[in-house]
Amino acid sequence: MPLTPRPRPRSQPDPSPHRLPHQPSPHRPGSSRRRLRSRISRHRKAALLASAVSVCLVAATAPAEPLGVGDRLFPYLGNPGYDVASYDLSLTYPGSNDKPLDAVTTIDAWTTADLEHLNLDFAHGTVRSVEVDGRPAGFAGAGEDLVVTPEHPLAKGGWTRITVRHTSDPVSGKDQEGGWVRTSDGLAMANQADAAHLVFPCNDHPSDKAMFTFRINVPNGYTAVANGLPAGADRIGGTTTWTYRTQHPMATELAQVSIGRSAVVRRDGPHGLPLRDVVPAADRKALEPWLAKTPDQVAWMESKVGRYPFETYGVLMAQASTGFELETQTLSLFEKQLFTEPGYPKWYIESIMVHELSHQWFGDSVTPRSWSDVWLNEGHATWYEALYAEETAQRPMEERMKAAYGASDRWREAGGPPARPKAPVPGQKISIFRPNIYDGAALALYALRQEIGRPAFERLERIWIREHRDATATTADFVRLASTVAGRDLSGFLEPWLYGEKTPPMPGHPDWKPTASAKAAEPHTRR
Repeated sequence: MPLTPRPRPRSQPDPSPHRLPHQPSPHRPGSSRRRLRSRISRHRKAALLASAVSVCLVAATAPAEPLGVGDRLFPYLGNPGYDVASYDLSLTYPGSNDKPLDAVTTIDAWTTADLEHLNLDFAHGTVRSVEVDGRPAGFAGAGEDLVVTPEHPLAKGGWTRITVRHTSDPVSGKDQEGGWVRTSDGLAMANQADAAHLVFPCNDHPSDKAMFTFRINVPNGYTAVANGLPAGADRIGGTTTWTYRTQHPMATELAQVSIGRSAVVRRDGPHGLPLRDVVPAADRKALEPWLAKTPDQVAWMESKVGRYPFETYGVLMAQASTGFELETQTLSLFEKQLFTEPGYPKWYIESIMVHELSHQWFGDSVTPRSWSDVWLNEGHATWYEALYAEETAQRPMEERMKAAYGASDRWREAGGPPARPKAPVPGQKISIFRPNIYDGAALALYALRQEIGRPAFERLERIWIREHRDATATTADFVRLASTVAGRDLSGFLEPWLYGEKTPPMPGHPDWKPTASAKAAEPHTRR
């Protein structure tokens, strides 16, 4: 995620009766380190609800209201009452990245409660119709939710299919940012932390992972690539429909669709892993030296934490100014400029590539159950980024961790401790991606390794990935597993490192002290 949040003033609901009201949504630092992703007052919520009622397109039995799963940092993100099994997202690109795409989103889900209404997160597009189990359903906007009223209430424990015909607008709404990224020749996605619902209706919270199918119809001459493996490219007349399917569940914030005049570069990784990179076609030759580094980087990560967890991997080098890189699942998003700007040292660029790659294990395969657990993503990605720089470029981790220790108290005061980041600044939801969840969280992992020793720490990392693969996990899960591996209760040791207002003493380094310099140990900027 970005470390330098972009200010975003609040927007007003769109009064149009055919458009959902939309509120500002953050961009993401991957769940990954981007270089650089509010609470609404009671008065504001009342205004939103009043507006939501005014845009009801089909009369409902009760006023539509926004819901959420109660995330501490994003209380209105996600929705209760159902568990999504799969998304089927069909997009038709008109050949211009400043015009809305026609879209159909089909959601298959299990109901976990009796439901008269079903809320989806969706805040930037025109909804044309909604069906539930093949029957027309009522729908209305409420805050950043699309509230669906099926013809008959849904019973707990049932299987349901919701089909939404809508547009997906690549031009940001007033005071909105995130979702679609407009590139020089098309589009890409950057949905972290809570911007997937600016692209398609969904249950936009990492606790509800699901399988994805993408069907992207583009004019001939464009190439479309998405998460997962290709499942066909059907050309009819002047257009081609590209289909991709994931083989592992994915959080909505990790979805990726690239549309452009692109080259897809293929090669084999370790044990035959199919690698595919997506680059501007004109830059393929110039970028090849960077693309060729991925197989060895995957092998390096596998030597640390075990087998790569997905069906494919690659990098998407977008001709766009995003200010961050992002670990979208199986296809990490990078600014092309990172690889062409002569001012960046080679070791630095490679370490950022490893940062995003390591997120495939930490954040994508093992996903945080709530956004307060995001340190498990960013702390680990920063850890392996620093370890790679130490082992391949002679950049000592100890020096980086000592500098981070000096700055840690300031980071905690400004952004909260690693496992309890402060809530987003009003209008700046991406402000949760602060130094405390990057180098500050990596510092807590360094302290843990100092406390239990390198062999136990490395064993913990492998077991963590194996036990929580394709699932979600919490900070408490990590503390419990660390205690099991160490053979003693580590909660008393880890709690001040993860939740304390002040940085505890570093085991083995009694000389490390907080520093007063505001310039000490500023972390690298990536998600």
